[in-house]
Amino acid sequence: MTKLRVYDPPMCCSSGVCGPDADDTLAQFAAALEWANKNGIEVERYDLGHQPEAFATDAQVKGLLESDGMDCLPLVIVDDEVFVKGGYPSRSDLGARLDLSLDGATDGNTDASGCCSGADAA
Repeated sequence: MTKLRVYDPPMCCSSGVCGPDADDTLAQFAAALEWANKNGIEVERYDLGHQPEAFATDAQVKGLLESDGMDCLPLVIVDDEVFVKGGYPSRSDLGARLDLSLDGATDGNTDASGCCSGADAA
C-alpha cells in the first residue's frame, strides 16, 4: 500500500482549515488527502505545532529541517521519497504521483468544515 506523509508547519488545527477565513489551498489539499485515503492510500499528517515528536524522530524530516530550515514545510513524502517541499500539491499532481484516476474529482473542493466542526482531515 502506498503511504503518504505530510509534515505541516505550525497550524491552528490538524488541517489548518479553521475559522471564517480558511485558506482555499489548505481546504483543497485537505479534500485531496481525504480523496486519496478513500482511494486506498495510507495518509498520515503531522503538524509541527501539535506533534513535534513526529518531526524530531523521523531522520529524513529532521535532516531536511536542519539543512533547509522551516522553508521545507509543508513537506509531502510518498513512500519515503520527498514529493513536494515548501508547498501543497494540487489534487491532479497528487493523483498523477499516486497513480489515481481523477474521474469525478476536481481541484475545486473547498469544503472548509475542517477541525472547527469536529471533523479532522486525515
